[in-house]
Amino acid sequence: MRDLGVGFSYLVQGQRWVARHGKQYGFGLLPGLITLVLYAAALIALALYGEDFIAWATPFADDWSSPWLGLFRGFLTAVLVALALLLAVVTFTAVTLLVGQPFYESLSEKVDRDVSPDGTAPESGLPLWRELWISARDSLRIVVRALIWGVLLFACGFLPFVGQTVVPVIGFFVTGFFLTEELTAVALQRRSVDLRDRLTLLRARKTLVWGFGTPLGLAFLVPFVAVFLMPGAVAGATLLARDLLGEESGPGEGNDGDGDRNGDHEAAAAS
Repeated sequence: MRDLGVGFSYLVQGQRWVARHGKQYGFGLLPGLITLVLYAAALIALALYGEDFIAWATPFADDWSSPWLGLFRGFLTAVLVALALLLAVVTFTAVTLLVGQPFYESLSEKVDRDVSPDGTAPESGLPLWRELWISARDSLRIVVRALIWGVLLFACGFLPFVGQTVVPVIGFFVTGFFLTEELTAVALQRRSVDLRDRLTLLRARKTLVWGFGTPLGLAFLVPFVAVFLMPGAVAGATLLARDLLGEESGPGEGNDGDGDRNGDHEAAAAS
């Protein structure tokens, strides 16, 4: 269970790293702001025209008597909005990373150099268009997996008591896992670790992943917070990726002066 604390510490260390590197933080905000504007426009359009869309999609209910017509279409509108919000939370990270690929790639490399004992960082050697294609393809696969989980959990939400207690908790852990996958992909993709191997690494250290991703997923539910946490989340995910691969970290700034990170690795491995 100590891995939960280690995972959370990487999230905190990532935020501290970008706080000390103001230029990197500023550049890292741009993709999130762009994505936020696009998502806000889409959600506002859904709020304005969601009921009209449901009415158009259910013409068979036009002749239903009150209150059944209102209840039926109101329920479908609520489902549509809930699914849209779930999709927004799940895909925000993927879309932001895709929009900001060059920014976050550079940020992740700088974190690697900062904490690497020899001051180097792995490089993929791939052209930018190839990296964007791989990132988009893998993100789509992850989003599909997340949506399947989302539909299942949404359906289980109608179960008495369990749906209002256990299911939301599971949902946050699932969201945290997929968020961590998307964020660590920046560093792991540079190391030529494909999606299947990334998922294997993450599943082997689920408590570490949950410690990092679940608090981040909860924070992302607060409007605008995701934009400001994204640069630090990428930095922290790079540190977490090094842990997953067992890479040694030296006494660079990534340690935040809290001691040798190798001790964290040993403690995590022992848990």
